[in-house]
Amino acid sequence: MSQLEIFPDAASLALAAAEHIITLAHAAMSGHEGFSIALSGGSTPKTLYELLATPAYAERIDWSRVHVFWGDERCVPPDDVESCYRMAWEALLDHVPVPPANIHRIQGEIPPEEAATKYERLLHHFFGDQSPRFDLILLGMGDDGHTASLFPGTKALSEEKRWVIENYVEAKQMWRVTLTKNAINAAANVIFLISGAGKAERLRQVLEGNYEHDKLPSQLIKPENGNLLWMVDQDAAALLSP
Repeated sequence: MSQLEIFPDAASLALAAAEHIITLAHAAMSGHEGFSIALSGGSTPKTLYELLATPAYAERIDWSRVHVFWGDERCVPPDDVESCYRMAWEALLDHVPVPPANIHRIQGEIPPEEAATKYERLLHHFFGDQSPRFDLILLGMGDDGHTASLFPGTKALSEEKRWVIENYVEAKQMWRVTLTKNAINAAANVIFLISGAGKAERLRQVLEGNYEHDKLPSQLIKPENGNLLWMVDQDAAALLSP
């Protein structure tokens, strides 16, 4: 099931996303042992993480039962300013009582192929061999239509078996490690968080244009047995049909 929700601005989007995450966490914890979430990088998620770190929100989640993963990572050390792990740590994880053993980062400091192999092995250990059934995967969308590190024209888009893959992004001159569409589409819930007028035209193309997943990788995200929610602010939604 796919759904679109539009909010007046980025601040109200973050508030609604925080409430939605808390609701999903409670539901997951009542159904099984814990709550597994894969985080995204980017400015919009950072605002959300900082909000979740405040006492008003943090106290509503049993962090001892939360398992934190990442949807992708730049191939840099964890203390690098470009690290998705570092951003999440500084904005959220350093401020809430998540057990260190429950934080499962991608090792961006080791060779990309090795990092991808180790992360996929970690996911198999955690989820088993059927599918990586995350309770929630958070995603952003770049102004080129990419999501996670699934960039236009890159080899990762055609991967059909692996859950995690190393991906060289020519436009960024950088190696990335990313969940594949196979892993993302196995999730129980996927939420896109998109804000800003700079995303408006690309969002219109992704949601209303022709299906061109090689040019618009965000179109690949269609959970097979889960929920897809697009949470966007008014600026990003400005060019969508009424």
